[in-house]
Amino acid sequence: MEYIADGFIEAFKLLLSLDQEVYSIILLSIYVSLTSTLISSLVGIPLGFFLGLKKFRYKRIVTRFLYTFMSLPPVVVGLTVAVIISRRGPLGSLGLLFTPAAMIIAQTLLVTPIITGIIFNNSKEQGHVIRQVCKTLGGNRLDTLLLLIKEMRINILIAVVTGFGRGISEVGAVMIVGGNIKGHTRVMTSFIAMNHSMGNYSISIAMGIVLLAISFITNSVLYKYVAGD
Repeated sequence: MEYIADGFIEAFKLLLSLDQEVYSIILLSIYVSLTSTLISSLVGIPLGFFLGLKKFRYKRIVTRFLYTFMSLPPVVVGLTVAVIISRRGPLGSLGLLFTPAAMIIAQTLLVTPIITGIIFNNSKEQGHVIRQVCKTLGGNRLDTLLLLIKEMRINILIAVVTGFGRGISEVGAVMIVGGNIKGHTRVMTSFIAMNHSMGNYSISIAMGIVLLAISFITNSVLYKYVAGD
């Protein structure tokens, strides 16, 4: 149990040391996760509303694919992205492998189905009622959209927060496409995994505490400004 206590002490030392490498790892983690969550939200929220409110052929099949994508193994996503952007892959000329951009792509592919699925489930249950109320009151499509966003803002918040949590905690996919290169693609999760494999448990616990703190602060800020509480 002593090394757990050492982990908390080490966490404060990491933050107070102002070490450039440590802060570059933290900032890169936040940048990659926030960027992938933003992209996923721009795609997943409208798509979730569309799938939840629209009736079309093969909707059940599309829904099954969506639920499958929500539980995609990260290493499979990482391997797929790595194959596509590798030198011999179709997008190899872009030189994306072992870059933060590759990590963003991998995380976006993991996060988008999660956000889409959460919005889909909630809009399927609540969206039709909200849309019917808006039509009864004489609202147009824009009014309906604004009312949907307003009434379902908590559900949207939950989807975004869940997606961000999925992204910032990811390790398998980002290690495959990023390579865990020091000063370039090393993020908090890969830093934790690396130090754990080396037996540096206190450092691993310390960075884990920092990771939890960042997730808590980010979620609290989102909840405050979206939920208004």
